[in-house]
Amino acid sequence: MYQRKRRRPIAEINVVPYIDVMLVLLIIFMVTAPIVSQGVKVELPQGKAETLPPESKPPIVASIDAAGDYYLNVGSGSNNEPLDLEEVSIQVGAMIQLEPERPVVVKADRSIAYESVIQLMVSLQQAGVPAVGLMTDSPKEK
Repeated sequence: MYQRKRRRPIAEINVVPYIDVMLVLLIIFMVTAPIVSQGVKVELPQGKAETLPPESKPPIVASIDAAGDYYLNVGSGSNNEPLDLEEVSIQVGAMIQLEPERPVVVKADRSIAYESVIQLMVSLQQAGVPAVGLMTDSPKEK
């Protein structure tokens, strides 16, 4: 009499395809992250300054471009439409009431008048921002 042997199913998971997919996703994110820039194109002045600590929350960035238009960038909710100085003040004031420890930074074009930067800083102070930072580029090595 002929007896047939039963094969047991193999209870292993092949993880190699999952690793391949994860490596492809990692490469895609590494390539696209530097390309996606936040906010408005501004030529920052150069200067040595300390960076924000890595454990701090993402800053609220109030920008002034070369034309003198105001913009607001709040991390993921980037707005590329120019705003009034009053609108910037109202929006930042509302965000500061929700998260008082969130840093606020001014990003101004190097060719903009000093008066515009001061007006923005005064407006932010009146909105309830306790401290305002200025964003700069690192000086180029010669």
